[in-house]
Parts: sequence; C-alpha cells; structure tokens
Amino acid sequence: MKGISNRELELPDAMIGKLQKIATESKDVISLSIGEPDFLTPKPLLTYAKKIIKQSTHYTPAEGYSELREVVSRKLKKENRIKTNVGNIIITSGSQAGLFSALLSTLDPKCEVILPNPSYLGYLPAVELVSAIPKFVKLEEKNNFEINPDDVKKVANKKTKVLIINSPSNPTGNVIRKKILEELADIAIEKDFYIFSDEAYEKLIYDKKHISIGSLNGMQNHVVTFQTFSKSFAMCGFRLGYIAGPEKLTSAISKVSHYTNICAPAMSQRMGIEALKLPNKYLNKMLKEYNRRRLYIVKRLNEMNLRTCLPEGAFYAFSKIPQKNSVNFARKLLREAKVATVPGTEFGKYGEGYIRFSYATKLLLIEKAMERIEKVI
Repeated sequence: MKGISNRELELPDAMIGKLQKIATESKDVISLSIGEPDFLTPKPLLTYAKKIIKQSTHYTPAEGYSELREVVSRKLKKENRIKTNVGNIIITSGSQAGLFSALLSTLDPKCEVILPNPSYLGYLPAVELVSAIPKFVKLEEKNNFEINPDDVKKVANKKTKVLIINSPSNPTGNVIRKKILEELADIAIEKDFYIFSDEAYEKLIYDKKHISIGSLNGMQNHVVTFQTFSKSFAMCGFRLGYIAGPEKLTSAISKVSHYTNICAPAMSQRMGIEALKLPNKYLNKMLKEYNRRRLYIVKRLNEMNLRTCLPEGAFYAFSKIPQKNSVNFARKLLREAKVATVPGTEFGKYGEGYIRFSYATKLLLIEKAMERIEKVI
C-alpha cells in the first residue's frame, strides 16, 4: 500500500523550523532562536565568489577538490594538531550532511549510538533515520553540562559503535576539558567504538582553548572529526564542511556521499580554499562582538531569575526556567513578549525545564528582547 514510511512518520517536527518561519513572517517578533551568525560572509569571499561563478557550474569529485583537501589538511595539522593527509579528508555539504553519511557508513540496524542529552537537535533524527538505537547520557547543569565519562562507560557495550560529542556545545555552550577528552578516548579504545567529534563552533571560544579529541595519542583510528565553514566564516548558506578520519572509513563515507548528495557545491569549495587563507581579523571581529552579547545576555537572564551558566563557546545561553514545561514557556514568550526562543525539549528529554537563547543577533535587539521578557515573566 502506498503511503509514508514509518521512519519518516516517527521523525519529530522540529519546532525551530516553525519558529524561523514565524520570526521571518512577523516583523514585530525578535528571534533569539536560530543558530545562524547575523554577520555577512567576509567581503573578500563574496568578491571572490563573483569572480568564480562561471567556473563553478560543474560537479566536483565526491570527496571534494584536492586543493581544498590539501588546505584543510594543513589547517588540521597546524591548528588542531590532528595528524592527517588528503586521503583522510572528505569535503561535505555542511557538517550535518557529513554526519549522516558517516552514520550510514558505520552503522547497521540495531547498532547503538551514545548521545549526550541535551544535545544538538539534529543528532537523534539522524541516528533514527539509519535505524540505529540511541543511548542517552544525561548532562547535568551542576557539572556545567559537561559529559561524564563514567556515565558513558556505564552505557557502552558490544553493540556500541559510535559516541557523538559536541564541543563547544549546542545548546549549552560547554567546552569539554582535556582531562575529560582523555578519559573518553580511553573508553573508546577499551570498548572499541568510534567517537564522532562535532567541532562546528571550534573557533567561537571565549575563555578556554579548543582541543580536538582526534589530536590525542592513539585516537587516529577511533575519531572522526566534523568541522564546518558555517559558523567561523558566516557561510551557512554556502553549505560547506569537512570530515577527517581513518582513511578506510573516509573512503566509505565518500562512496556513500556520492549517492546522497553527489558533491559539495563547487563555488563553495573554491571559497573554502580562500576562507582558510583569510587573516584572523574577520573572525576576531565576530568573536569580540559575540562576547559582548554573551556577557550582557547572561547577566540580564540571571537578573530575571532565569538561571544561566556562562557559556564557554558557541553563541547560546541555556537558561533554567521557572516552570517545567519548556514548550509552554517558549510559547508564552512568543505570544506575550514577541520573542522567539527554543524550548529545551528540542534538544532531548533532559533539556526539559530549560530554554535556549541565541545571541547571534544584534545587541540592540537582544536588549529589546530582554526588556520584553522581563515584563511578562
């Protein structure tokens, strides 16, 4: 009988998409919901895009242009201290497409994936789409939402194939410490599973230093690193990311990627080569402004008794709310304050009781949003 697959029917409808639509269509709503830089892509990249558009109308190799892979390889060695080469790198249409291809390449039905909870809302649906089984590890506010290796060890077993980590984290802003990464690395070796390390916000860190778990001793065959141009270079719409991992696995991912999206956009790949050559002034300008917003919004939220840890990275504040139902609270803010936020349950069941505020929007709008919220809570 014709119809929709059970797999699709079981997928949750992401509230964040509905919020984006409301914020776009309603001029009086201030959106603190979407995780997208409000900065333009750096001007040199946009100028370069105009020059190369006629050269960018054809497919590229499934694994990406070799020149971009070479530049990425050098970047990973220098900045992330990951020992890699061109054969270990796949260029993807953003990190989410890369994650999905990697899951398809490593998991059979009923394999288990360990997921931090709360965590980025795209992880669980991707795991479920490949018919794998998620196993959750609760992140506690008292630990600044940092993953606990002991909890990982408790749920890991012979069926475990992958642990997904995200540092800096969406939605909590946590940056995983080196000591914790080392403990997770030991567990991965002992239990023989992959660690998928989502490092989309690697350059958006305020008071700590980013450490790639793929740089630790003995992790070359256990870690797949996912990075993207979307956040660091404000290139969300150009859909460009990359994967670094064991060559046997990246070869498989390249094969799968060919059947899922053929290749990353040609123009975006050429822009990526130039992006990795840009001076730090473009990133530093964004980071300085994000930090200004971070300090302001956290201060204001805590003044309103919306308890908020100071995020160490990314551009999100994850706040404890005065009632248990985060969906109802988000609706109240949208209806009465005309401010769009994201309920914590979008990031998993342990996100209940929290709200995510994105400060990837102008400070003037954040100030106005805080004034509105203060009047209705």
